[in-house]
This record gives sequence, C-alpha cells and structure tokens, in this order.
Amino acid sequence: MSSETLMTEERLIRQATDVLIENLGIMEATRFLTLSREGRPESVERHRAWQRDLDKEVFFAEIFGAD
Repeated sequence: MSSETLMTEERLIRQATDVLIENLGIMEATRFLTLSREGRPESVERHRAWQRDLDKEVFFAEIFGAD
C-alpha cells in the first residue's frame, strides 16, 4: 500500500494551471477557467427541489427496507 501526500492548495492550483496552459495554450486555458457556470442550480436549490417532490415514506422504504 502506498501513501500519498496531499499538496498544498496553492501548489495544486499552480500545477493544474500549468498543465492546462501547457496542453491548451494560454488563450484556451483562460477561456476554460472563465467559463460560465450558469444553468446549474446552486446545491441548496437542487436539494430543496428534490425534497419538494419526495415522498418520505417511499424514500425511507427504499433506503431502510419495507417493514
């Protein structure tokens, strides 16, 4: 079993940015990093929408099994 050391957040961002620039070029890497995230609902909104249509009894039966 090998152990893996996590890099700092700063190093991770730097390394990922370098890989993007190396593979895509500066213009496409910049374009990728600034892509709009519109159209994707915020996680709390998604969760509330899911809960609105949720039948609690059916959900519990699916998760914990019917009695």
